[in-house]
Amino acid sequence: MWSRVRRAGFVMALALPCSLSAVQSAYAGLGGTPMTPPADASVSSRIVQPGASSATAAQSVMHSASSAASSSSAASASASYTVRETTFGNGTVVREYLAADGSVFGIAWRGPQMPDLNDLLGSYFPQYVAGVKAVRAARGGGRGPVAVDQSSLVVRSGGHMGAFSGQAWLPPALPAGVSGSDIQ
Repeated sequence: MWSRVRRAGFVMALALPCSLSAVQSAYAGLGGTPMTPPADASVSSRIVQPGASSATAAQSVMHSASSAASSSSAASASASYTVRETTFGNGTVVREYLAADGSVFGIAWRGPQMPDLNDLLGSYFPQYVAGVKAVRAARGGGRGPVAVDQSSLVVRSGGHMGAFSGQAWLPPALPAGVSGSDIQ
């Protein structure tokens, strides 16, 4: 009996660090500031001016993870919004849509691992969870793609193992000329 308990404790001790490292925390929040990317992430930003031709609509700049936070908010002041793309070491890509004041009004993700929506949605996560429960209750439970469509929060998430994607945005915070379909 004692060896079985000791063996189970040993397995748990080994499994915990592995499970914690598999989930990469983004430290971002919808409606708040952009994420602080982990050291193994690459970050790029592009300034988008709605209505401009595709040749002049965006300027792209590559940043290391350590310098991205300071330069993206300064660049966003002169344009309608900035799209900041972070590629994690596991291949998951998260795009943050930043208003001129630097706040995140939209987020999109795609990749082999689902990002931590608690981090990405920030203070809107409880509203999202309540919306998912309501959607699943209305359709009789189960799994599958989720669409929470409320006046203050829209989240669409789906995929399968190895290929997840989704978008989230705050309709009242969308800049002029930007719609939810622009969050990709």
